[in-house]
Amino acid sequence: MPSMSRRTLLRSMAAAGTAVSVPTLLTACSSESTGGDVSNSGKKLAPWPDYKPVAGARPDLAPTDSGVQAGYTTYPSDLTTSVSRTPGDGSTVKVMSVSFGVPPKSRDQNKYWQAVEKALGVKIEYTVVPQGDYEKKMATVMANDPDALPDIINLFSGYELPREAEFVQRRAEDLTPFLSGDAVTDYPNLANIPTHAWHDMGRIGGLIYGIPLERPMPGSTLWLNRRMFTDAGMKEGWTAEDFAAVAKKATRGKAYALGASNGSTFGNAVHATAFNAPVDWAVDDKGDFHSMYTDERFKAAIAFQARLRKEGSYHPDATSMSTPDLQTAFLNGTVGSMQNGFGSYATLYRDAEGLMTPAPALPYSVDGRPGGIKAARRSFGYTILKKARKERIQMLLRILDYLAAPFGSKEYELVHWGLEGTHFTRAKDGSPEYTKAGEVDNVSNLPFRYLAEGPQVLFVPGMPEVVRSLHDWQQKVIPVAIRNASYGLQSATWTKQGSTLERMMNDTITAIIAGRTPMSEYDAVMKRWRSQGGDRVAEEFAKEHAANA
Repeated sequence: MPSMSRRTLLRSMAAAGTAVSVPTLLTACSSESTGGDVSNSGKKLAPWPDYKPVAGARPDLAPTDSGVQAGYTTYPSDLTTSVSRTPGDGSTVKVMSVSFGVPPKSRDQNKYWQAVEKALGVKIEYTVVPQGDYEKKMATVMANDPDALPDIINLFSGYELPREAEFVQRRAEDLTPFLSGDAVTDYPNLANIPTHAWHDMGRIGGLIYGIPLERPMPGSTLWLNRRMFTDAGMKEGWTAEDFAAVAKKATRGKAYALGASNGSTFGNAVHATAFNAPVDWAVDDKGDFHSMYTDERFKAAIAFQARLRKEGSYHPDATSMSTPDLQTAFLNGTVGSMQNGFGSYATLYRDAEGLMTPAPALPYSVDGRPGGIKAARRSFGYTILKKARKERIQMLLRILDYLAAPFGSKEYELVHWGLEGTHFTRAKDGSPEYTKAGEVDNVSNLPFRYLAEGPQVLFVPGMPEVVRSLHDWQQKVIPVAIRNASYGLQSATWTKQGSTLERMMNDTITAIIAGRTPMSEYDAVMKRWRSQGGDRVAEEFAKEHAANA
């Protein structure tokens, strides 16, 4: 099998961050970090920021109102300028966010870090938190003295942090006066963030406390080794039986059709939506909320996965591998598929070049009904600001406005690629290509883009055919995307007990699929889940949904 370079592996590790990890129990925050009523029910709701699109580079493939992204088959030749002045005031700004790759070089040795500082007009003290340490670090931050908080904190949406909303309400600046309605137009790039991202971030106590990181409609995606699955009989319009047969045939020797990583419940999100089960929570015409755990289609998906595992189609180490290890196994052909976020395509196709050809799977049908895909939360997380005087908050918002520059702007190029001639050069078609210095300075792993970012577009440098295929795939699957009805809503019970409730069910699901626990145990655990908080969460979401209607 072809070997992978260190560069490919490091990029793969960074891309792995787009997979959402299963929440685990966070150590309790101090009582001081607990806020008041975070519910939006009965509150006057702050208007969402006005959406004012920024005129940027014209896409080669048009976006749609339903959620298909704008596609760029070539890099824009004439970059725009989206920020008219240096946003900072020369002060020191402390920031913190999650990261998914190797740690970046220190500031003194990192020309990319220094270049972004110069453009922003401040000194940046950046705390980069590896994904595996994120919950523990956030527990410490949330329990600390408020004066010790970083100025800018990104709250990653991949975990349920206990009492997160209460912490934000108590410790973060209320951004409603700065961003609600037409106030956001003081920050044009923040006004360019679509309303769906603000909506999925949600309000807390009726107010706006954060700035969302916009993400595309497709969520967890089953990435296939195209040749392995095609040779085994994959076809468009396949059924669940077809999928099982193809997976079994593609598994031979030491190569397995299906891979999974620790915490992914055997890639359950992809299969559950193919069975048309809800994504976490569904709401009916009466406004009542129902958990996916109580849905028979969800149980059927678990049984189907247990069958796939029993037939030997899953790698023996499924769910014990780390996400980076799964990415490596996928690239070297050990596994023929993996579940990861749709956004991982940005590095996946480049990493796979010369090794294999990835492809996002189309959902299979079940009992004659076309399957669905998981609709992502349109906010990958959100960024909050430490409480401060008005002038400093305005300065911090100008910094985030710079970082949220749109694709095709000079500011976007600096944040995502670094300095031309130092961190990247241009290919014949004008596309940026990282230099060795760009990799050494870890441009992709010093995550300024996780503090603020403009609307995402489809673009892979030098691979126009990939952009066209992904744009076509989105047109096919977005009409069958299944959305979590709780996105943007608050539940006090969920913020306190969500991680515990999730672990209860996910441990059971993993054990059933792995063959360690019989399916007959599912209902008993689900009933305990409901009585210990699940039903109460449903009631709170229903109340919130009615208030936000």
